[in-house]
Amino acid sequence: MKQSLIKKEINIAFDDFGSIDELNETDRELCLEAVKALKNSHSPYSKFKVGAAVKLTSGKIVYGSNQENVAYPSGLCAERVALFAIGANYPDDKIISIAITASTDSFELKLPTTPCGACLQVMAESEKKQEQEFDILLYCIDGPIWKARGVGSFLPFLFFEDRLRG
Repeated sequence: MKQSLIKKEINIAFDDFGSIDELNETDRELCLEAVKALKNSHSPYSKFKVGAAVKLTSGKIVYGSNQENVAYPSGLCAERVALFAIGANYPDDKIISIAITASTDSFELKLPTTPCGACLQVMAESEKKQEQEFDILLYCIDGPIWKARGVGSFLPFLFFEDRLRG
């Protein structure tokens, strides 16, 4: 029996900015809003603060910060805090972009912190629900910023099963 091997390749693309000064004003402001979100991080266990700021079509900025809990895994990541708040409070207001940043006193961050797989999947669901991709800015404070259009740039194999919708 002859096998039909098909080799496939996935390419991802993102813009790599050397500093926040290279961003346009809108993206720069959203990154700075993500820094503001860090102050509400509750991270006494990991000591790793994450902040997210999401810009909506209405102009509203919705914030999220990681919220840890001594009863692991009861905490929640900054990205999901913000995205779920949008779903609960602004379900018809589309997401334009999300900026995510992190900080810790334990070591120096030299590259942007990427969202975990669960957060990427929630971002994917948000894009699917609003039927359009949004910009994702990963901001390393005093370092580079990675910008991509759509979560598929970070999670190329998204989980979707339309038959689950009923």
